[in-house]
Parts: sequence; structure tokens; C-alpha cells
Amino acid sequence: MLFRSRDPKPIQAEALFQKSKGVDWIDINLGPAKKDGHELMPWVVDVVQEVVDDIPLALDTSNIDAIAAALPRCKQTPMINSIMARPERYQKMLPLAAEYGCHFCALMWGPEGLPRDANERAALCVELLYTANELGIPNEKIWVDGIVTPVNIQQPQAVELLTFMDMLQDIAPGAQSTCGVSNISNGCPDELRAHINLTYTIMLYLKGMKSFIADPKDDLTLALAKGDRQDVEDVVKATMEGNAPPMDSLSKELQNHVKTVKVIMGETLYSDSYLEI
Repeated sequence: MLFRSRDPKPIQAEALFQKSKGVDWIDINLGPAKKDGHELMPWVVDVVQEVVDDIPLALDTSNIDAIAAALPRCKQTPMINSIMARPERYQKMLPLAAEYGCHFCALMWGPEGLPRDANERAALCVELLYTANELGIPNEKIWVDGIVTPVNIQQPQAVELLTFMDMLQDIAPGAQSTCGVSNISNGCPDELRAHINLTYTIMLYLKGMKSFIADPKDDLTLALAKGDRQDVEDVVKATMEGNAPPMDSLSKELQNHVKTVKVIMGETLYSDSYLEI
């Protein structure tokens, strides 16, 4: 609504808020933006950079023309978010990334949709990154998104992404990584979402995930990113390794993280009441 009404003030207020929270990138998400994206994206870029011009922008839309129109306006090296592992998409978008020397998010969504397992993710990754490298884009500017799916309906996919993260540096040395981690709890009751999101964030971080698409209002995740929740990280790591501390030695919060690791790893079946068991 704010984009359509061309009201800059709330957009600028949000950009300043995100800067105050210490974000590394500001994501400008227009969605499909089919009608006027080629005009709207450059306008939003200019509006944001009037108040915040020292944080790079991620241009987030499926409208290729909108991204192409905005790239020349970016004052910091931007990111294209995202480029699917589908030839009809990457053959058009990778040349843009190469021309402007920008970063891009490599989305492991292939011709058949969501990869079935870690090996399919790896095959898509090799295909997309090889094509990017051929255009002169180094792995260090490529942020691989293996795709997070809801644990309540696709529980095995959570483990497949962890396995893929174990493989990433072998198949794409130097590549970065990112994900929309909150997708893990989509469709779950609100009271479970924070535990699931934070637990999976730590699990992916321990597997080498470099960044997360996060809500700057989520103080728990921001505290984790700053290294302020070592207690949670330690218990998640121990549980992943099969060495969960005795439950009676843990606070209720840490007990919930142990239970959540076991659900994500498939050791316990997911149900909306799993924390009560």
C-alpha cells in the first residue's frame, strides 16, 4: 500500500529503524510488481537512500525489468534477490548481476520445483554457480538459498537442508549462504514459532549458514546474531550431536529448544503440542 501510494515517510522510517538494529542488508520486496515495477523499484531505492545510503540494498522482486531499472541507482553494491536455478530465469538475470558486479541470492528452486533432497540441491547449485562463474561472478558474491520449508508438513526437508549445508563448501568453495528461516514455522501455532525459528537458526548456523533473512523486530534472533545467547547455542549443539543435557538440569526455555531440535531432526514426530510432551 505504501509503495502504491508513493508515500516516502513510512518507508524511510522503516529503513532508519532497520539501520538502528544493525542489519547488514535492507531488503526491498515489491513482490511480483507486474504493472509498474520498472518505475516503482527505482523510486523506492531513491527514497531509502535519501536517509540510509551506507547499507547495501537487496532488490527483491520477480519482475526482471524492475531490477534492471533499479541497479544503476544503487549507491552500494546491491544484491539481486533472487535468481532461481531455472534456465529461463538465470539466463536473463545472471548477465545483469555480472554487468553491475552485484551479489545475488541463488535460489535452489529448479525446473521441477522444490528439490527432493540434498543431492538435488547440490546438482542445482553446481549448474547455477557454474553458469555464474562463466560470466565472471565469483562464488563470494553468490548467496545460496537451499530453501527452508515448514517443519509441520515437510519434516524431512529440514534435515535435507542441514545435509546440503554440510556439502556446500565442497561443491562451491567460498560461496555464501542465506535463507528465509522463519519459513520453518509457517503454519505452526504462534506460541511455537519463536522456539522453532530460533532453534533452526542455530542449527543452520552450526552447519555454516552465513546469513538469515530476518525480521529486525525479532530481538531473539538479533541477540543470537550478536553472540548474546551462548546458552541456547550450546544446548542446541549438544542435542544435535546426540549429547542433550539432562532435562531436569535445564530451564523451561532450554528444554523447549532440546525438544525442538529433536522434532526438526525427525527424532520426534511434529505435533502442535510437542512442547507439552
